[in-house]
Amino acid sequence: MNSTPNWLTALADAARTMPVPRPMRPPESGGRESAVLILFGEGAEGPDLLLIQRNDGLRRHAGQPAFPGGRIESSDPSPEAAALREAAEETGAEPDGIDVVGRLPELYLSYSDFRVAPVLAWWREPCEVRPVDIAEVAAVSRVPVAHLADPENRVEVRYGEGRRWGPGFRVDGMLVWGFTGAIVDSLLTLGGWELPWRREGLTDMFEATPHGLRPVG
Repeated sequence: MNSTPNWLTALADAARTMPVPRPMRPPESGGRESAVLILFGEGAEGPDLLLIQRNDGLRRHAGQPAFPGGRIESSDPSPEAAALREAAEETGAEPDGIDVVGRLPELYLSYSDFRVAPVLAWWREPCEVRPVDIAEVAAVSRVPVAHLADPENRVEVRYGEGRRWGPGFRVDGMLVWGFTGAIVDSLLTLGGWELPWRREGLTDMFEATPHGLRPVG
């Protein structure tokens, strides 16, 4: 069995106390408890991350790339257990082959009123993944960290009517942005993977629709 690599252990230590942007800080009370699995593995091009793309017809976050995850159920003994369960239900990732390494600070999604526990993990024994819950998941990808760090794949995203901006990544036919893009951006910085990139002129504007935010054009 492969042990957790030193770079991921160091990343987990740094991520536990990473600064949380003000819009993502949880309120003192309220919010629905949930968890996501930030699953690193080792692929042909080095470290990679498991991402899903949600179906277009969902009521919340339709069509968006995301980490596997969802609401913490009363039967889940911990956020870590919830994240592993959700990843298995959505992608077929087998919990027995995954080692939990740590947890990032709790984050808040104001749009859907979720308090999110981001669980950091190592894919010790990778398995085949695919959309299992096809009602929610349209695609599953293992995205190399090198592709996320590539300056050619990085953009700034303007949300709604231009009131908010955030990092985005064009990878595997997806535009990773919003909550997931913010976490990826922080991990690239903490892991020492971030490369200089041109921030001007690389923006995407989103508009509000009944199913969420959609790219314009």
